[in-house]
Amino acid sequence: APDTSTRRRALIAVCSAHAVHDGLTDVIYVLLPIWQAQFALSYAQIGLLRGAYSGMMAVFQLMASRAATRWGRIPMLVGGTALAGVAYLLAGQASGLTVLLLALLLGGLGASTQHPLASSMITDAYEDGGGVKQALSHYNFSGDIGKTLIPGLVGLLLTLISWRASATLLGLLGLAAAGGLWWLIPAQPRAATATPKTQPCTATGSATGLRALILTGILDSAVRMGFLTFLPFLLQAKGAGTAGIGLALTLLFIGGAFGKLFCGYLGVRIGMMKTVWLTETCTALLIVTAVYLPLNGLMVMLPLLGLVLNGT
Repeated sequence: APDTSTRRRALIAVCSAHAVHDGLTDVIYVLLPIWQAQFALSYAQIGLLRGAYSGMMAVFQLMASRAATRWGRIPMLVGGTALAGVAYLLAGQASGLTVLLLALLLGGLGASTQHPLASSMITDAYEDGGGVKQALSHYNFSGDIGKTLIPGLVGLLLTLISWRASATLLGLLGLAAAGGLWWLIPAQPRAATATPKTQPCTATGSATGLRALILTGILDSAVRMGFLTFLPFLLQAKGAGTAGIGLALTLLFIGGAFGKLFCGYLGVRIGMMKTVWLTETCTALLIVTAVYLPLNGLMVMLPLLGLVLNGT
């Protein structure tokens, strides 16, 4: 079993990776209105850019674990983090939609390595000595810290420097994180990337229930991503500047971090199905309300919307 210091190093490393990757993923929402103005993009092209990043990340997440058995998890995670950084360096040099699209495709490819590999590293490090759930909760929360801090800071930064300089700094952050991970992650035996031991299936459930959960997850993710993609434009229409958009996303993601915690307790208290009905209904009502509220009212409401948006 890994000793305590090795476990701690592994946990710090993967939590740092999660914070950086989630921050680099969600800072796109701050940059989208700027790219629209810079390159005269339509809303369809904005949707294409965001969808390209998300699509690449989703598809290659399925392949990341298989690739890690061949090349090792540490090189894959470090390489993916570096690629996410290179994507922002490329975006900073973009002269039009084509280069921007290429940059976001590369960014999505780099981001795809983080969730499957980092979470499995935690499981391997902690399963012998216990504490897997607690370690995973730290890992999940670190992602919310990245989502909260990086978009907010970039929103402020954009009031001082150009978006190209900001994108370049984000790229350098990705490369620095890759270097830090290479140094920090403890070396792992080759066996750690092998297929995990299979355990007898003792769960009772139905295929219909699983399909319902998957469908709910797909719809929930589609609504979340669609709303976040167009929220900056809604804020802009209500008079918010770049710093205001960064602050709005920070408020939303703070609510989201608490949503994961609060809805976990709520699920235990009133049951999973009632919690899902409640969060989805509130999400729908609050999104409609967001369209009609004035800017200050929307800012006040965003943490509550974040809570139900992420709670499901």
